[in-house]
Amino acid sequence: MRRVAVFVSGGGSNMVALLDDMAVPGHAAMPCVVLANRADAGGLARATERGVPTVVVDHRPHGPDRAAFEAAISEALTPFAPDLICLAGFMRKLTAGFTDQWAGRMINIHPSLLPKYKGLNTHARALEAGDAVHGCTVHEVTAALDDGPILGQARIPVLAGDTPQTLAARVLEQEHLLYPAVLRRFAAGDRTPLFLDNTKT
Repeated sequence: MRRVAVFVSGGGSNMVALLDDMAVPGHAAMPCVVLANRADAGGLARATERGVPTVVVDHRPHGPDRAAFEAAISEALTPFAPDLICLAGFMRKLTAGFTDQWAGRMINIHPSLLPKYKGLNTHARALEAGDAVHGCTVHEVTAALDDGPILGQARIPVLAGDTPQTLAARVLEQEHLLYPAVLRRFAAGDRTPLFLDNTKT
């Protein structure tokens, strides 16, 4: 059984999807802790409701010293002995000093069809570009922002009249399906990319 730490910064809807799927019998992984960089992250209460331990490592006392923040994360994780890390809306960029330690054992979900639109404002950028198809990607984490081997993607059509908000809502629905499905395979040792195509009518 693989022990999974989930990192959040906000409400944790993707975290909830992961935790609820790991609660299904026969899963190869189990949650061991939810870590947030903000004490007011809504995901903490939702993890507690599900009986998962939580810990807060506030980035602010460390200022620009990312290495010190990451050392504090590592120290906080030690008692829980995770095998894997899932980033689920964790809004802090991690340096190579941390990602290298977790190479091949840390995954993230990003709201675009990578390599398109790394970083923020992905839905607005897809609309501005006139894309007909948009979606989300689960990938292994490296020191490069929103990079690393792709483990899964879900595609949806961009509809006439879509706004960044409506597009974001429909992509989020796919994130909640894709991320648990990829983790289920990843925890079992299957790194074959999973592609969900919802563009067919």
